[in-house]
Amino acid sequence: MIPNPAMKPTQALALSFLLAMMPAGISTVSAAPQKQRVEAPLNAEGQRLEAKYADQLKALQAEIAKALPKTDDSRRTALLKAGEAIKAAEAAAKEAQLSLGKIQGAKSLVDHAKGKWIGGAEKGIAQAEAALKKASTDAEREAAKKDLAKWQANKEDGLKALKERQEALDKAKVDEPKAVRANQAAQAALTEARNKELTAFKAIMAGIGPSLASDKLDAKLVKGALLAEATPRGLAAFAQLGKEQEAMVDKLLADNVLMKQMLETGGAKFGQYGRVMEVLEAIRKASPKSAEGTLQRLALATSLEHAKPIPQNNAKEATGAPATVDAVKRYLHYEKAYLDGELDAAFKDLSAWEMRMVVDCDAPDDILAWGREMLRNYRPDHIYNPDYGWRYSATVRTEVPYGSQNVQYDIPSLHQHQNIIRNGGICGRRAFFGRFILKSFGIPTWGVTQKAHAALSHWTPKGWVVNLGAGYEHSWWDKDEAPRSGSDFLLETQARAHGREYLKVQRARWISLVLGEQPYNDRKGIAGGFWSGMSRHQAAAMAATAVGLGPLGQELAEANEPKEKQKNSAVKLAEEDQTVVVGKDGVITIPAVAGGKPSRNSAAMKSFAGGMQLHCTGGSQAEYAFEAPTAGKYVLSARVVTVQEGHKAMVAVNDPKSPVEMAIPYTTGMWQLTRPLEVTLVKGANVLHFALQDGSRGVTLKDFTLTPVK
Repeated sequence: MIPNPAMKPTQALALSFLLAMMPAGISTVSAAPQKQRVEAPLNAEGQRLEAKYADQLKALQAEIAKALPKTDDSRRTALLKAGEAIKAAEAAAKEAQLSLGKIQGAKSLVDHAKGKWIGGAEKGIAQAEAALKKASTDAEREAAKKDLAKWQANKEDGLKALKERQEALDKAKVDEPKAVRANQAAQAALTEARNKELTAFKAIMAGIGPSLASDKLDAKLVKGALLAEATPRGLAAFAQLGKEQEAMVDKLLADNVLMKQMLETGGAKFGQYGRVMEVLEAIRKASPKSAEGTLQRLALATSLEHAKPIPQNNAKEATGAPATVDAVKRYLHYEKAYLDGELDAAFKDLSAWEMRMVVDCDAPDDILAWGREMLRNYRPDHIYNPDYGWRYSATVRTEVPYGSQNVQYDIPSLHQHQNIIRNGGICGRRAFFGRFILKSFGIPTWGVTQKAHAALSHWTPKGWVVNLGAGYEHSWWDKDEAPRSGSDFLLETQARAHGREYLKVQRARWISLVLGEQPYNDRKGIAGGFWSGMSRHQAAAMAATAVGLGPLGQELAEANEPKEKQKNSAVKLAEEDQTVVVGKDGVITIPAVAGGKPSRNSAAMKSFAGGMQLHCTGGSQAEYAFEAPTAGKYVLSARVVTVQEGHKAMVAVNDPKSPVEMAIPYTTGMWQLTRPLEVTLVKGANVLHFALQDGSRGVTLKDFTLTPVK
């Protein structure tokens, strides 16, 4: 789809799709195949049950088809023609934008030559000349000269390329006015086509809208839709396992409220409703709290999402770990985290549909717990971040460096996510960690695949947003039950934001399921049946009023964030946060934030351990003035958290010219004391000097302790 510059992005997205109209009544066209369902063969009892469920579905199909409102054939034809006109207008608009794109591409090439190429070469020349000036040995001079020659040649290449690119741009600009006019005309035609489609859609909705707004058929619709989605054979394959399983299916089919909740929440993965009941019953047995409110939605989300067991992503050396995520334990994990106040405050109000995109993480529960504890210890500022666009996920920007050169140092005993924050990675690993840390704190995420790239998208109170990649229109996800475009996913999130009004979208979809229509799927190029199209049209109409959120961090998709852009938020320090304490036993405790105003490479932040803590990166320095009750030898240690290796810290007491190295341990995100260093204090005033050398990774400090040597 080529968006019209005169339209809001969400309006352009919402109104650009094609419907294939099908006659009313029961369609003989089966639903488009999703990923292959593997069903057990049926025994005699299973065949009896299949016939029973098939009879129920057939009866419901007849009743529902009879009760559906009739639609005028001419109106259907008008909508079909409007859809075909949009398809033609989109093709013309795409062609017009391609012409403009070539001109913009030529401009970009000129800008690249002037800026990054020639500008980068000039910067390299300046650095090489400075190195040559400072060189004190023949080897240093030779290296500087070689570097200078390389950059000078690079600049010459850039100047040559600039000349060629400028000539190409000048030639392309001759046709620019014509291309602009053609694009404007194409966009106007596309807007007109969309308006005609909208008019045709409204004409049909005038007849069927009241039925979709009514709950009169809901009991029959939800049972019929569930039977169709589960398939009589699928239900029979589960029910034949025993009387207990058959009773579960019967219980579900008799519970209109539960069936409706399940369908509103998106239905069972791979239609495995028997397995859903099995998991749900087990959750209810394990936790009486799962019966209402937030935890009831959590239980429903977990049972639906884990209808097909999720393969568990274990550490390489964890050969004895479970192969799949235990659904009941997953529910209990999030129940405990929620009740203990460890999840984001927004979790309690998420819908069950949104919660599905929390509980589907493939990491073990203990690693989810590790993720929360690690961030609480190491970078609590990412938890306190008021900007939901980057809350939690900013950890990728600051702590997961772009590059695969250190992946070879992954430790087999560590989990993948512990290795990712330790050694970095390119787009895939960064996206994996971002999704993981968001889910750890109860924030829904949806996987994002883009051309030669992986990113992530997640929920915010203002809508869904993409991190570390382009927008939804450039995204898709093919690793689920059915392939889906990012635009279609965003459309659903925006339509669902309309609350109970979204039921009209759902009812049209349920009718489509009951009648056996093909479902709409833009990734497969399937327009879908009539009622599937009506569902899609209504969702688009609802989403047309939404304000889309642009992608965040697109420039960081395949790059590190420059340190100068990593702003440290100002935190007011109370006097008690900076007070040095001397215990009765003579132990001196110096808060890490007591070293005056934090340097540009450090930031004070509120600590989950109480008080404040200091996060430092390479180049950070601090001085701590304190009083010692007695002179003599003391053992110095610091309470630290790290998630990487490669730190080098230097400390000195009173004489900054004679520092010694303080070994900083790799703590995998947990608080730990450094190895003790023996130092000598004078009675009264002393100064502790601390410096984290350039090139060091992040270190979080809580405090320093000086214990008298006895």
